[in-house]
Amino acid sequence: MVENLRVFVYGTLKPGEVNYQRYCAGRTIEEKSAIAWGQLFDLPCGYPAMILGNQQVYGFLLTFTDTAVLEDLDRLEDYNPHRLPEQNEYNRQQIEVFDGAGKSLGNAWAYFMTPQQIQRANGSFLPQGWWSGYPYSEQ
Repeated sequence: MVENLRVFVYGTLKPGEVNYQRYCAGRTIEEKSAIAWGQLFDLPCGYPAMILGNQQVYGFLLTFTDTAVLEDLDRLEDYNPHRLPEQNEYNRQQIEVFDGAGKSLGNAWAYFMTPQQIQRANGSFLPQGWWSGYPYSEQ
C-alpha cells in the first residue's frame, strides 16, 4: 500500500492563497489546520519563510494521494535534493505537526529557508506565527 503524502504549508500554498489553486486544489484528500514549531518571516518578495525554532507557526496539513505532487512543490520552492542546502531557495524536511490542542498529527514535509537566506532577503519576523498574502487577513 502506498502511503499518502502529507505536507505542512504556511504560505502561498494554504487554502485561499495564491498558489493553492494551481498546486493543491482538487488534489488533496484532507486539509486541516495545523501548527508546527519554528519561526516565521515575511519576505519583501511577497511570500513567507520558516526556520526551525520554538514558536508556533500556523498553517495547514494537506494530504495528497498522488506523491508526484511533491515534484511540483519542489519546483515551486526551488528545492533540489542533489544541491547543497545553501543552493536551494527552500529545503524540504520532515517535521512533526500538531492540532490546535497540541495533539500530534504525525510527521509531514515542510519547506524551510536557512537563517542566512532570510537575513539576506530582509525578512521580517512574524511573532504571531501567521502569514497571509492578503492584507487584513485573519487566521
